[in-house]
Amino acid sequence: MRLTPLSKSQIQWDQIRVIRFGWTADERLVILNEEGVYRLYDLQGDYEQHSLGNEAAELGLIDARIQDNGLVAMTGVLTLLEVKGWDGARPLTLASPGLTEPPHFWSVIPPDVNISRHVEVLLSVDTTILSVDNLEVVDQRISRGPFSHVSPSPNGKALAMLTFSGLLWAVSTDFQRSMAEFDTNTIHEAAGPVRQVEWCGNDAILVTWDNLVVLVGPYGDALKFPHSGPTFAVTELDGVRILGPDVCDMVQKVPPSSLSIFRPGSTTPSAILYTAWESFTQRSPKADESVRSIRPDLATAVDECIDAAGQEWEPYWQRRLLNAAKFGRGFLDLYNPTDFVNMGQTLKVLNAVRFYEIGIPITYSQYIHASPSQLIKRLTSRNLHLLALRISSFLSLKPDPVLKHWATAKILRSRPTTTGTGKDAELSADDEVCRLIVTKFEQLGGADVSYADIAKRAWEAGRSGLATKLLDHETRASDQVPLLLTMKEDRLALEKAVDSGDTDLVYHVLLHLHKRLNLGDFFRLIESGGPKLTAASRLLEVYAREQNREMLRDFYYSDDRRVESAILSLDEAARIQDQNSRIAAVKSAQKFFSDDKDRPFEAKMMEESMRLLTLQQQLEAETVQKVDFFGASVNETMRLCILNGLSKRADKIKSDFKVPDKSFTP
Repeated sequence: MRLTPLSKSQIQWDQIRVIRFGWTADERLVILNEEGVYRLYDLQGDYEQHSLGNEAAELGLIDARIQDNGLVAMTGVLTLLEVKGWDGARPLTLASPGLTEPPHFWSVIPPDVNISRHVEVLLSVDTTILSVDNLEVVDQRISRGPFSHVSPSPNGKALAMLTFSGLLWAVSTDFQRSMAEFDTNTIHEAAGPVRQVEWCGNDAILVTWDNLVVLVGPYGDALKFPHSGPTFAVTELDGVRILGPDVCDMVQKVPPSSLSIFRPGSTTPSAILYTAWESFTQRSPKADESVRSIRPDLATAVDECIDAAGQEWEPYWQRRLLNAAKFGRGFLDLYNPTDFVNMGQTLKVLNAVRFYEIGIPITYSQYIHASPSQLIKRLTSRNLHLLALRISSFLSLKPDPVLKHWATAKILRSRPTTTGTGKDAELSADDEVCRLIVTKFEQLGGADVSYADIAKRAWEAGRSGLATKLLDHETRASDQVPLLLTMKEDRLALEKAVDSGDTDLVYHVLLHLHKRLNLGDFFRLIESGGPKLTAASRLLEVYAREQNREMLRDFYYSDDRRVESAILSLDEAARIQDQNSRIAAVKSAQKFFSDDKDRPFEAKMMEESMRLLTLQQQLEAETVQKVDFFGASVNETMRLCILNGLSKRADKIKSDFKVPDKSFTP
């Protein structure tokens, strides 16, 4: 298979020296500089920037290996740092290999194909190989080195290693089984040093020079592919991709099903079925005889024709193989057509994305391994939303990821336009984009798409007005409110939380605002909300009464709620054990009541309560704390006075507090 590149794009690099770049599994370009700063560029040129931390910046980096889902970097002091994923996680330091000089060559076995499920680094040091993971360093104790190239196979079970003397050696990753050897010095057409050693799937090894590519088989045989210029090889799941100045070649082992059918002189059931179909199209009676001869193995032959159709690149051969399978299926009484139908759908999708205007030369095995949803992501990353949407519909997949990416791209490409002046100025483009997104979602069934996710991207792009408009269409308040808080749309966030009826969400907003705003602004926000925020005000009171009475006191004071403040002071007085503090709390309640012209009776009662508590304090002092007067009622205080020989005191209490005669018996 050969493709011609269609377009090029450039990235302006404004950082210091680049030490390594590579691609992630989701087709983002990773560029790492010597200070440990790396950027992730998408296919549109937008990027995220992360860092390996202070340690990498101080020590500096001299080399790195970039994998699909992470990277391993070598510092200036020859230690190894691993980064898992591409979300900016902190790097992990692997076991120290104790090197005094850089290795001759090193490579990485990714954790997803390693038996330990941890990354493993292979270092070519002197004549041996050191295996390094996060726990230990193991010397493999081999003496065939040093090695100029070390390359692990895609399944992580084998290594291809090239010595400086030109000997290519294939060995298992545990170094217990030697698989093959090949002397590259026998390639007389090669000129200059070896550029790359890569695997072709898990079956063969590719060795490249400046103008020559050699494919070495498992039995030492070799195929030569001359090129007009330097090449770069990339190992893939089921083959190897060779990039040249003007071409992109895919080298692949012939699939077993195709070999079974098309091998010259093949007598397998699938080959006979294919020949029978050809005879049938030519109206030859041999077709019936051929089918009868393979009747016991006909189902297997049909399956093999279906699989061979999936392995073909040309639609012409795909159709012929599927027609042969369809012809054989007609002779079977019981056959499940699911595989046949699925293969037809899959080939239609693959042919669409392989088309030269799309340019995604994915194989059938890669498509099955990555899943259709991954292919949809690759299309959306290229802004091929219409094709992605049609494929999603064809495969009965939800259109939500496509619509979400389309909406994000629409926001980033559009520019706000202002109409009007001053306070009457409006961003007309925001209304238009919001209306377009909502209409498209409703038409195409994107009901499950979160408007909050799209609104977040709009806010990150500096379109806060558009973000607010999009959030109005979000049905889940639990998604609306956090973004509104991030946007500092405090009042709107609180109103949405109240409208949702979710008390936990209201508390979340209240506590977040209380932490972020100063107390005066926090209380003014709630007080100025009117009836819409009445529920929030009540919930705040409930919370503060149980958890933060100081905040409740401040809230009542700022809202000029004197009666509630007085009641709160009395409630606190009932809980206080210290006598002076209790008197002070009652005095505070008396002041709040006296400030309210409608509460003269309550103010007078508080004044008498203070007098009584003060008197009780004096009585306890006179009795040397032998009698507990404090907190008792007027009648109880008089009774205690009489019982303890303080009759005159009892008479004075009766007079001062105007106790009726019938309630007082001296």
